[in-house]
Amino acid sequence: MQYLDNVLFLLLLIAGFGLFFKSLKEIYRNIKLGREINRSDHPSERWKVMAKVALGQSKMKKRPVAAILHLFVYVGFVIINIELIEIIIDGIFGTHRFLSTIFGDTFYGIFTATLEVLAALVVIAVVAFFIRRNGIKIPRLSSIELKGWPKHDANWILVIEFCLMMAFFKMNAADYLLMSKEGLVHGSFPISSNLIAPIYNSLGFSDGFLHFIEKGSWWFHFVGILFFMNYLYYSKHLHIIFAFPNTWYSNLEKKGKFNNLDSVTKEIKLMMDPNADPYAAQPGGAEAPAKFGAEDIFDLNQVQLLNAYSCTECGRCTAVCPANITGKKLSPRKIMMSTRDRIEEVGKNINKNGSFVDDGKKLLNDYITKEELWACTSCNACVEACPVLIDPLSIIFEMRRFLVMEQSAAPQELNMMMTNIENNAAPWQYNQADRLNWANES
Repeated sequence: MQYLDNVLFLLLLIAGFGLFFKSLKEIYRNIKLGREINRSDHPSERWKVMAKVALGQSKMKKRPVAAILHLFVYVGFVIINIELIEIIIDGIFGTHRFLSTIFGDTFYGIFTATLEVLAALVVIAVVAFFIRRNGIKIPRLSSIELKGWPKHDANWILVIEFCLMMAFFKMNAADYLLMSKEGLVHGSFPISSNLIAPIYNSLGFSDGFLHFIEKGSWWFHFVGILFFMNYLYYSKHLHIIFAFPNTWYSNLEKKGKFNNLDSVTKEIKLMMDPNADPYAAQPGGAEAPAKFGAEDIFDLNQVQLLNAYSCTECGRCTAVCPANITGKKLSPRKIMMSTRDRIEEVGKNINKNGSFVDDGKKLLNDYITKEELWACTSCNACVEACPVLIDPLSIIFEMRRFLVMEQSAAPQELNMMMTNIENNAAPWQYNQADRLNWANES
């Protein structure tokens, strides 16, 4: 019977990790649909940014209560799953608490006690988050773009984490009672031995039923971790993984500095040099792009697509957006969610057809409207607020660039301003000779 358990465990392990890596491979393929961009400069600074923001969660401290609760979940859940190493060894070889033979009873006791305390903090945090999300109804967590699946997804994650932690406690409580009867307890269990084990004793559970609880909880915890790991593909909680590369590849330039198109820069330099031959090959020059700006995800760069997969849907960007605050349609969070939805739709198209077949849809208009794009003030508040350094403004800017340079579809006010700049070298409609008249006014 033990042999069959080991075989079943190994098959589930291979299937679970196989599906997980298949999902990651598919996401990687989808991200590669974007334009290449070189973000390998200043590697030491990038490692520091990743350590500070993704690992140290430095951007979370602006909301201290949420930051502390998130720290409980983040640190607790990650460290608790170190136990997966022991579960894998026990599951494959049929051992019991294998790490106790490696660490020794003292260190193993500290290890298991730490896991229990962290698990308790995770339970407290997820319950608080569930009440906060569904009871208190904070505006940024109950806005229209979170209706339906996004709201259900967030709740399901909290429920899954709660169930996994409770299975962990139940497993430890039953195992503690069984080991106590044998006179040798491996590990220390301050939560389960004092809160759950007494309940089992009061109910008079037999050794056989305790063994059933222990093994059932063990299997539930293991299968639950595999389920959670593969559920991430469908969830906003991909940021658990992608926050690290997303912060590493973040834009290190000063906020507010927009990129210039190399092809346009080249043309301007040619115009300013009367001796230049426009037909001569320019060293280091860039060919004109097939399209100016972005109409669909293929026109965005790979970091922008990575941004979309990394979005936590926390709404901090939307909460500080002046356009959104004043009632405009723009929501930076919705920009990222819509971009990810379009990426996923294109990915499904490729899965079905082998390569992308035009579906008659675009990111512009079908997912993100012009009204949303032109409502943006380019203030960078959303970029500053994001806890994982996502840049919604860069996507908005590229789509507005497409509207202006490809479709000449800028609002009338902008067209007038650009005409004035072209004719008068200033946004205002007056002759260049009158530019200094203000200095003579009394």
